[in-house]
Amino acid sequence: MPGKDTEDRLAGTVLGFPAHAERAIALGEVHARPYPLIDAPRVLIQLAFATEGRGNIDLAVLGALSRRLGIAAPDAEARHHAMKWGKGSVRWERHTEFSTYLWEGPLPGNGKAAEDSPFGNGFTPPGPVISGIRLEIRKWTAASERLVQTFDPTSLCYSVIEDGNAAIISDFRQDGDGLTRILMLDKGMSPARNGAVSQRVIDIETYRTLAMLGLPLAQALSARVGRIENSLAQITQEMTNAERDEQKLLTVLTGLAAELEADAAASLYRLGASRAYDGIVHERLDALREHPVSGYNTWRGFIQRRMAPAMRTCRSVEERQANLSRKLTRATTLLRTWIDVEVEKQNRDVLASMNNRARLQLRLQQTVEGLSVAAVSYYVVGLIGYLAKGTGIFGIHLQPEYVTAAAVPVAIIAVWWAVRRIRNSHSETHTK
Repeated sequence: MPGKDTEDRLAGTVLGFPAHAERAIALGEVHARPYPLIDAPRVLIQLAFATEGRGNIDLAVLGALSRRLGIAAPDAEARHHAMKWGKGSVRWERHTEFSTYLWEGPLPGNGKAAEDSPFGNGFTPPGPVISGIRLEIRKWTAASERLVQTFDPTSLCYSVIEDGNAAIISDFRQDGDGLTRILMLDKGMSPARNGAVSQRVIDIETYRTLAMLGLPLAQALSARVGRIENSLAQITQEMTNAERDEQKLLTVLTGLAAELEADAAASLYRLGASRAYDGIVHERLDALREHPVSGYNTWRGFIQRRMAPAMRTCRSVEERQANLSRKLTRATTLLRTWIDVEVEKQNRDVLASMNNRARLQLRLQQTVEGLSVAAVSYYVVGLIGYLAKGTGIFGIHLQPEYVTAAAVPVAIIAVWWAVRRIRNSHSETHTK
């Protein structure tokens, strides 16, 4: 027997070459959902629980079941686990937003669920139930075929599959325990084929229910989208008014866009999951290769008639959200353009007003400069006149009137040149 180190080394190599880090996961995924081997007659009960974000609860439930059997609980990273339970077995699988518990056991003669089912006293559900299915696999005999009469004829679906070796019957209604009852008649299929077909049939009902979970949300969103569409129509009508208040309209549009995007983000996962589950249902129906039985609905025909309108509603809501988002964006862009144009007009008027004030200030400055030149020149000429009068002290006799008169143009030119020089120096400093 090889040791653990040898096993780890072999698991990480191929012919001695290093293997890709994710190779083991990729190879193991092929065997992630092994079909049970089933010999008719048997009964299968599967419950699907909503466990998104509550994976530890599944481990707690499996731990409790394992303790009741006296066996080890599954690993914390496990995504599927099987264990013997009474005369049958329990299989657990973890999915993205739900987990399933499938019990397979003997079918009692009275048609009631076997008492050794794990879904009795002491079983703690890991979350709310999404779907519950009771699948009975019986030998195809005249007596078992008469059980078709126990289903509701208004929604009864009866199809032959597996090249005539089996038949599946259901009315997709719930029994007294809340389980969808399905009957499968076996005309000599192998245990492996029984397990594979039963898994497909169960998947159809499970994923059909999961896909339909998006319908209530889509219906609620449809009303909100309709209200936003009406509000957008009113706003676009107001936008044609010459006396519109762009700021007010933009505020309302922004609020509508925020509300729409919040709804779209909140519904993105649910509506996307409904599309994915709907695709899985169609894949499982294709794999069944049904042949119709005269006088009865086929599974594909019944499910498509019931599911197609719901899925169209979900897609319609997504498309309306996307189209409405684009319309809101265009309306907001148009309003912002108008607001920008108004702002530019206001800026232009402000600049024009500033230019007018600048021109007025320039004229006032020129006027003040002229007055300043005259005033300073007057005082300078006065000082020169006083100096001319005082020259007699030094024995120089000048006529003060002539000196003063001659000093007037010289003083004016000198003062004007000085003021001009000062103003030019200030302008150069401001430009730098």
